Amino acid sequence: MNIDPMELIKNFQGIQNKVGELQSKLSSLSVAGYAGGDMVKVEIDGHMQVIDVRITKEAVPLGQDDTGVLEELIKAAFNDAVRRMKDKINEEVSSMTGGVNLPGILPFGN
Repeated sequence: MNIDPMELIKNFQGIQNKVGELQSKLSSLSVAGYAGGDMVKVEIDGHMQVIDVRITKEAVPLGQDDTGVLEELIKAAFNDAVRRMKDKINEEVSSMTGGVNLPGILPFGN
């Protein structure tokens, strides 16, 4: 099998451009994660930074001293948002590569 070094360089440059596009796009991506029947919502961007947190009044009963349940709901909502963002990023990468699986390119595995 003959390998054309110029073709490899051209393909590598194309992949570099796609990765640059993805990096730019990450800032504009956002997803929300939910917990407790949507009583807690955590929204994150493509860099996994928290954009917003919403907690309904039902999640914080008046006179409740124990914050443990609320802390667990916030963690669960954040983890849900991270899972959704990983899926979204993997979809973006897959669409950029035409569905071709390029090992090491999908940031969160298949």
